[in-house]
Amino acid sequence: MKIDVEQFEVKAKEKVSLKKRPTDVAPFYHSKEQYQECLTEQIERLSALQGLLYANNNYAVLLIFQAMDAAGKDGVIKHVLSGINPQGCEVYSFKHPSAEELDHDFLWRSVRRLPERGRIGIFNRSYYEEVLIVRVHPEILAGEGLPGQLVNGHVWRDRFESIVNLEEHLHRNGTRIVKFFLHISKEEQRKRFIERIDNPEKNWKFDKADVEERKLWKQYMEAYQDCLEATSRKNAPWYIVPADDKKNARLIVAQVLLNLLEELKMEYPDTSEERRKELQEIRKELAKPE
Repeated sequence: MKIDVEQFEVKAKEKVSLKKRPTDVAPFYHSKEQYQECLTEQIERLSALQGLLYANNNYAVLLIFQAMDAAGKDGVIKHVLSGINPQGCEVYSFKHPSAEELDHDFLWRSVRRLPERGRIGIFNRSYYEEVLIVRVHPEILAGEGLPGQLVNGHVWRDRFESIVNLEEHLHRNGTRIVKFFLHISKEEQRKRFIERIDNPEKNWKFDKADVEERKLWKQYMEAYQDCLEATSRKNAPWYIVPADDKKNARLIVAQVLLNLLEELKMEYPDTSEERRKELQEIRKELAKPE
């Protein structure tokens, strides 16, 4: 199975209408068993490619996940990356910024968590919160301590430009970036909120504030549309992943990551003749009975 993920990609400078983008598509599996087989195959391939990434130590990979509450970010990260060696993978969840973080520019706390070469970094939310939730809640921007003249009608455009420049800089230095917006419908979110309330094991996931944010759905969709249009580039594309079907979303994300790693055309580093001789000498020593 290979999923054509191009249909979910936001092309550079493309006009985005989230109303026209599906939150659900025909499943890429016919049964729960087939889904598990497909995901297992993807995970095995990802594990092998991650080993190559680590051995080559030339590239870093950064995956960014953004979504409305209950869209399934945690589940995608857990299931798709379950087979990755923990030594080569780092996950960061960005919550409310600390006082120290607020005393720096809006990119600072994320830049500190960028993956090293040879590793896969996963941002569960990211610096994109600064043009999403901060845009929907202007009081957050007012609390960031910016000079008054910078808080003007151009602040979002300026932040988009800073983000694009950062991602281009990272690409030029070997970091490959893909960004996922898990696109859930308002109705599916409602169902998942109810499930979190009804299931005692999921009560901890529910916060009353989530319902308040739900009332701002229209404003969030407008903020996401502007963000996706302004910051999707060939070297750091956004994928709008239909997320009403959690299993489908996981298969799509896994395929995007597989495509990215395969495009790097990595091989294990060559062993020089001198190194081979050295290894053979070491082997002779180890082969001697003690």
